[in-house]
Amino acid sequence: MTTSATGDLRTRVAIIGAGPAGMLLSHLLASEGVESVVVESRSQEYVAGRIRAGILEQSTVDLLRSAGLADRLAREGHEHRGIYLQWPHERHHLDFVDLTGRSVWVYGQTEVQKDLVAARTAAGQQVHYEVSDTALHDVDTDHPSVTFADSDGRPRRVTAEVVVGCDGSFGPSRAAVPDGVRSTWEKTYPYSWLGILADVPPSTDELIYAWHPDGFAMHSMRSSTVSRLYLQVPNGTDAQSWSDDRIWESLATRLGHGQDGWQLTPGPITEKSVLPMRSYVQTPMRHGRLFLAGDAAHIVPPTGAKGLNLAVADVGLLAPALVDLLSKDDARLADAYSATALRRVWRCTHFSWWMTTMLHTSGDPFDEQLQLSQLRWVTSSAAGATGLAENYAGLPIGF
Repeated sequence: MTTSATGDLRTRVAIIGAGPAGMLLSHLLASEGVESVVVESRSQEYVAGRIRAGILEQSTVDLLRSAGLADRLAREGHEHRGIYLQWPHERHHLDFVDLTGRSVWVYGQTEVQKDLVAARTAAGQQVHYEVSDTALHDVDTDHPSVTFADSDGRPRRVTAEVVVGCDGSFGPSRAAVPDGVRSTWEKTYPYSWLGILADVPPSTDELIYAWHPDGFAMHSMRSSTVSRLYLQVPNGTDAQSWSDDRIWESLATRLGHGQDGWQLTPGPITEKSVLPMRSYVQTPMRHGRLFLAGDAAHIVPPTGAKGLNLAVADVGLLAPALVDLLSKDDARLADAYSATALRRVWRCTHFSWWMTTMLHTSGDPFDEQLQLSQLRWVTSSAAGATGLAENYAGLPIGF
């Protein structure tokens, strides 16, 4: 990387977005001798503190291990063999290891981010936080660039050989694909999740996904002392309109408190938020020397635990493609990146939609009977259970 007298930068890869996708990409590139510069509109503290995904599928864990980023995950993460599916008076455990030989790990996105930042800081990675007015230029040439105002308001330019957009659904990278080139697909679901963090040990050993006439509920966790729980609520719900008592009462009802002796233990709620549910896919994921990864190209509802895992899978494909392109002048993987990534994106988009529509009530009695029939099939059929387990625990990167 070089810096001109005017403060402009020149690097091989300009990465927009310092979340898990961007930081993991910079790490994987650096391990192969490809330098990068990362720019991020938010502060480092904001990015590190975003409470999002908490489940890592097997492919994600395997990639983090191979990249030397899983030491703390091995010490502090919790490996789960499967999940519980339930509806009133029924609870069934699906054992992913028995079904597919693959497991999942409870390890929050905040923890993954900490590990990535620590590794990149130790390596001297250049990251510009709190930038503004980020814009992409000349992405259809061999010399694309990114301009921005740094945290002091000074105009800067990064000239690169490749630009990668890891800047989520509200960043500029998605829009840098021209109107005549990009296609989009979007679905907004007619409900949201009210999510809470609570300082109380989990009341379950593995995640519970619960269908209930009052609406979906989920019991997850972040650690042995912190629980993460969700309730289906109407779109537009104000999280503060739900009192702590109302939340715990609704969770107890929907999760089956007292069923077969199971007890939900309430505790102090430290965070409440409402998460809208939507699916979004933009194609292609490559235009010229611009590549998209993660939420910049696709969003899924969280029911299938695919969001962070899809971003990691994108990066797992993209890093070797860029190494071949920039270090070996071999464009084959880069040319195939969009089509290869999108096969997995659409598979995970379908799985997330399937899980969501199976578990969330619509108020239609016909839908209710279809959902219960689907749940009975998944929990009684080896084929049905294996299909869910295969998708949930994660397909191999490159699928």
